[in-house]
Order: sequence, then C-alpha cells, then structure tokens
Amino acid sequence: MMLPDWKIRKEILIEPFNEKSLQPAGYDLRVGDEAYVQGRIIDVKKESRVLIPPKTYALVLTLERVKLPDDVMGDMKLRSSLAREGLIGSFAWVDPGWDGNLTLSLYNASDEPVELEHGERFVQIAFIRLESPAKNPYRGSYQGSRRIALSKRRKK
Repeated sequence: MMLPDWKIRKEILIEPFNEKSLQPAGYDLRVGDEAYVQGRIIDVKKESRVLIPPKTYALVLTLERVKLPDDVMGDMKLRSSLAREGLIGSFAWVDPGWDGNLTLSLYNASDEPVELEHGERFVQIAFIRLESPAKNPYRGSYQGSRRIALSKRRKK
C-alpha cells in the first residue's frame, strides 16, 4: 500500500520538510548541496546550480534527509519535465530502515547541457508500506550519508 500525503507528513521523517514538495502520493526531493560531475565534487549551494553536460553522468545529493521506518520502503522516479530534457535517472529502492541524504545517479542523454538549481525539485519518492516490518532493515555502508557518497564497492 502506498502512503498518501497525510500519512507521509505524519509517519516519514523528511528534513527539511517543504509543504510545496508534498504530493498526493509522494514527496518531491530537491537538489542538495553537492553534486559530482566529470570527476569533481561541486558545491551546488555555493554555485547555486549544477550543470550536467551532454552525454555525461552525474551524482546529485538530495537536500532532504529521509528516515524510513522498518515497515516502509521508497521508490523514486525522475520528474517528467527533466526526462523531457534528456535526463535519465537510475535509482535503487530505498530500503526500510534507511536514514540519510540520498545520492542519486543521473545521465544527460541529450545534446544540450541540463542545469539543475539548488533546491529545485527533481525526483519524486513514493512510500510503500510492507506487509510487516523487515527482519533486517538497512544498516549498510551508506547509512547516515549527509554528503555525496561515491561507490564503496571494492575496486579490483
């Protein structure tokens, strides 16, 4: 069962919470303080934007910290306006028990640069209640992230 707006407000910790981001069946996450583009971390808050060049992969941090209870998971989708500009997002499930800011992967498949402003809504997260709480909620290596989290996979 997906959570409606009033249950999201009541049951999910989202900070900072923005009433304009609350949707009937989800919440629009905003562009946060950091991004990773072409091998360097960008201070989006300072520069007030992140520019993703054509045919370029980027990581973008959410402004919001999201904390999920052990019986709720998140499913994220890129906002359609950005998809129409050529962005593609690859997002994993947000596991029950997750707590932190999310680092999201974007790819600009267009021939034009795509600009995201600090604080702009770019991804919607929907919350799905599980049949029962997870026996092993998320406690992985990205738990508690507050900054851009690059891959922690072991390099061979």
